[in-house]
Amino acid sequence: MFAFGYYFHDAALGERASEVSLSLTEVYVNLRKSGQYTVLATCDCELLGKVLREGKIVFDIKEEFYKGQRVTLEEAIELCRQSSIVNMVGKCIVEQAIKEHLVHPEAIIKIKGIPHAQIIRM
Repeated sequence: MFAFGYYFHDAALGERASEVSLSLTEVYVNLRKSGQYTVLATCDCELLGKVLREGKIVFDIKEEFYKGQRVTLEEAIELCRQSSIVNMVGKCIVEQAIKEHLVHPEAIIKIKGIPHAQIIRM
């Protein structure tokens, strides 16, 4: 994943820097059809293949489920809007989904400090 730092004193410039950062940050997306539903699995790139363990919870961020295309955060959010079921894990994707009002902040769980959220539209 790309890491970029921006320091601006002008509020308008700071807003544009946020937009640039959104288009440069990448996540994995794996889009599948399941009957009438579109299922999207998305994760922050650095989490792919990791296993999060906390108490009795074992959360495996498997490549076969999450790995698909690497896309910008902006593209991933658009796919979230179009999908029936979304499974997302990672600070970047979950925080952006919250900012875009796709996920309520109280609906996320954290496993080893990593946010995870799901969206289900029926």
